[in-house]
Amino acid sequence: MTQKGNIGVTTENIFPVIKKFLYSDHEIFLRELVSNAVDATQKLKTLSSVGEVKGEIGDTTVRISIDKKAGTITISDKGIGMTEEEIDKYINQIAFSGAEEFLEKYKNDANAIIGHFGLGFYSAFMVSKKVEIFTKSYKENATPMHWSCEGNPEYNLEPCEKVERGTDIVLHIDDENKDFLEDSKIEGLLKKYCKFLPVAIAFGKKKEWKDGKNVETDEDNLINNTTPAWTKKPSELNDDDYKKFYEELYPFTSEPLFHIHLNVDYPFNLTGILYFPKVKSNLDLQRNKIQLYCNQVFVTDSVEGIVPDFLTLLHGVIDSPDIPLNVSRSYLQSDQNVKKISSHITKKVAERLQDIFKNNRQQFEEKWDSLQLFIVYGMLTDEKFYDKAKDFVLLKNADNQYYTLEEYKKLIEVNQKDKEDTLIYLYANNTEAQHAYIQAAKEKGYDVLVLDGQLDVHFINQLEQKNEKTRFVRVDSDIVGKLIVKDEVEKLNLTDIERSELTTIFSSQLPKLEKADFIVSFENLGENSRPIIITQNEFMRRMKDMSAVQGGGMMNFYGEIPDNFNLVVNATHPLVKHIIKEKSENCDDLLKPFTAKIETLEKDKSDWNVAHKDIKKEDIPAVENEDLEKIESQIIEQNNEKRKILENFAKSQNTISQLIDLALLSNNMLKGEALDNFIKRSLDLIK
Repeated sequence: MTQKGNIGVTTENIFPVIKKFLYSDHEIFLRELVSNAVDATQKLKTLSSVGEVKGEIGDTTVRISIDKKAGTITISDKGIGMTEEEIDKYINQIAFSGAEEFLEKYKNDANAIIGHFGLGFYSAFMVSKKVEIFTKSYKENATPMHWSCEGNPEYNLEPCEKVERGTDIVLHIDDENKDFLEDSKIEGLLKKYCKFLPVAIAFGKKKEWKDGKNVETDEDNLINNTTPAWTKKPSELNDDDYKKFYEELYPFTSEPLFHIHLNVDYPFNLTGILYFPKVKSNLDLQRNKIQLYCNQVFVTDSVEGIVPDFLTLLHGVIDSPDIPLNVSRSYLQSDQNVKKISSHITKKVAERLQDIFKNNRQQFEEKWDSLQLFIVYGMLTDEKFYDKAKDFVLLKNADNQYYTLEEYKKLIEVNQKDKEDTLIYLYANNTEAQHAYIQAAKEKGYDVLVLDGQLDVHFINQLEQKNEKTRFVRVDSDIVGKLIVKDEVEKLNLTDIERSELTTIFSSQLPKLEKADFIVSFENLGENSRPIIITQNEFMRRMKDMSAVQGGGMMNFYGEIPDNFNLVVNATHPLVKHIIKEKSENCDDLLKPFTAKIETLEKDKSDWNVAHKDIKKEDIPAVENEDLEKIESQIIEQNNEKRKILENFAKSQNTISQLIDLALLSNNMLKGEALDNFIKRSLDLIK
């Protein structure tokens, strides 16, 4: 007898809701239906184990097939099937979960059952214009039943012919979703969502190349590994097993550094294996490699809401029945189970790293270059991880020696404190480009760190904030005598006028470099130091480095500012002393009249300012304002005349340009036309 009725829903609009809004991605339908088939099979195995199913249960493979002519996809299982009453209860009453009731009844024997699907079956209507169920219960003398619905609250339910126990779900694919009738599409989805389901999943037959074409064999094309590594106990696995599983997850990738096997049953259920990959410099390329499963059903590989941000750099699998299959991002962020899982994973990762560091420090140091980005990122973004990692995070110096934070502090605290008792950490971010600066620091007895990681500029800031009287200074940010100021630096015996004139001479010979400004200064560095050294202010350079890493907001401001460099001229070097002497002999007599005139004009300007200091600007007579303008104009004219003399002198002294270019070259800043001019000048000098 055919039964007709209405599906028990609270609104007739439930199907449009299911079709368009219930799931964010239509492909989920296959996951839901195959999971339900596996669920039914697991239930059968549970009933068999407690004696409620008589005899052998036989082949329990779940099979998926496509009929392109009929336009159908069929999901077939040999599980417990359904009676007419069960169809009415579990199919016709939307949102009632059969798995929950079953779990309660068999809670001691049903650990592997996939539950909490609720509306999972109705996801079929996202891609189907009609759905049919052919089912026969495992119960003795059960009548096979046929249920059909065309995507509205009306259904048909009637007896049918079906010999074998189990359920066939037949989807009549609608015109908008015909791409799901392609073998490659379905096989791809099965491998994505069902790769590790605990019941064998078969999609057609395996093919082999024969007589110039692919020919089907009699062997099932099995999609899944029913016992993946994370479902086993760590004692059952060796290193090769973990490596093979990694290859199964990520074919054609390099071997991981090491792994963590998670196995928790209280206060929540969690299993999984996480791998430390060989982390590259680009963070984004490494994300979304952790796969989240719920009882071996793939859920997502976007786990930002489930694990801390820095742990998204890890690879591997997390499986927890305590995380539902279909949840929103806001749910994940607020759910207490998710927060506990996140905290526990962080703790286990830190403990694993601590264990490797303590028991095999050599191995830890050998892998540090790959671990560094991950650990530093964790310390920057997770306070609890920082508290644990500060004991095993390493600093590497220019001699490739590794130290913990505490070890390095003890190494340098005797010799690298400035006159304010601040501990100065010197560092380089490019050992080749900054070789000369590193050597100069070493000659002073200082140690130099290598901080060339993508996040090191942020890590430096963090360490300065967390450690009092601690400062990081890049080795090329100042002359070596000022990197760690212990005493007052001996001053040069140069007048302000002499400094100004020498500044004009040296700055006039600087090549024009894009987005680079120079400030010329003069120091007493000793006759054995280099004649010219280029340094860059620590604060501004650090701000620009941070801008390059994170961008956006205020950081964009620093990114647009030109690089500011200090051209430090060593006035005690013999070559520079010779230039100063030449300048004195060739220019001083020519400059004296202009200098005297400027002094007179400056005095006139000062007198004018004194005479008008108590008068509002708008009350000063126009004639008197014109007098000031004439004075200022004449000062500019006289300075321009001086500049011409000094620049002509500078042009005649190839040594000046050569010294400047050598300094630029040592910093990899001499390029293009400027480099070509340097080469030509060098050839002329050695002729």
